[in-house]
Amino acid sequence: MDPRRRPGGRVSTGGPPRLICFHHAGAGVSAFARWQSAMGSAAEVVPVLLPGRGPRIREQRITDPDRLIAELDSLIGPLLERPFAFYGHSLGGLVAHTYAAALQRSGRPLPRLVAVGAVLPPHLRSPVLAAAALPDDGLLHRLVDHGVLPPGAVDPQETGLWRRRVLPALRDDLRLGEALCAAGGAALHSPVLAVAGRGDAIATPEGVAQWSRYALDGFELRTVPGGHFFVRERTLPALLAGVLGEAAAAPRLVSSAA
Repeated sequence: MDPRRRPGGRVSTGGPPRLICFHHAGAGVSAFARWQSAMGSAAEVVPVLLPGRGPRIREQRITDPDRLIAELDSLIGPLLERPFAFYGHSLGGLVAHTYAAALQRSGRPLPRLVAVGAVLPPHLRSPVLAAAALPDDGLLHRLVDHGVLPPGAVDPQETGLWRRRVLPALRDDLRLGEALCAAGGAALHSPVLAVAGRGDAIATPEGVAQWSRYALDGFELRTVPGGHFFVRERTLPALLAGVLGEAAAAPRLVSSAA
C-alpha cells in the first residue's frame, strides 16, 4: 500500500473499498476483531484506535474536535487513495460524521458511505453524553442506568476499580462527544446509513432516524436486533457488506427502511 495521497485528490479504483471503523466510548477496537471474516471480499476492514487506550494507553486522550481531525488526518489520511467508507459506533458515529465533514470542507475525496450505529445525531443531546460533567458517583450511576456499564460498577466493593480503570477514559470520550455535538454537524454529500438496535434505550430507532437531515446524497435507516452494543454481533458486518455491495453497483443510495 502506498501511504501517499494521489495528486489532485484522485482515488485509485484498485482493490476492495476500505471500511474504516471508529470505536465506541471507553473502548478499543476489539469489537471489530472478527469483522474481516464476516465482511469477506466486500471491504478491507481498518479499525482506528484513538489515543489513550490499548497500546496507546500512555498517549493523551482527545477531547477537542480540531485535535481529533488532525489525528485522523495523520492516521488514515494516507489510506484514502482507494475507495473507502466509514462505520462509527456510538461515539464513533460522531467521529465518522465529523471527519467526513472535514474531508468535505477541504475538497478531498469523500466516503462512498458514512454508516453510523447506536448514536443520536448532533442536534439531539444524548443523556449519556450530558453526564460527562457529573461527579464520579453520578456518572457511574448514569452509565449503569443506561446499560453502558454493568450493575457491578456501582457495587461498593467494585466501584473503586471502575473509577480507576474505566471512568477516566469514558469521561474524556463523553467530553469529546459533547464537543462534537456542540460544534454542530454539516450535511454530507455522501450517502448516510444509520443503524439502530431495536432494544437500544440510549439511541432509539426514532432518534437515530433523524440522521436523515445530515444526508444530502441519500439516506437509509436499518434496525437490527439487540441493544446499544449490537456492534459485537455478526449481524452488523454482514449488513454493511451487503450495503457496500449495493453502493458499488449504484453509487447513490436511495431512501428506504428495513
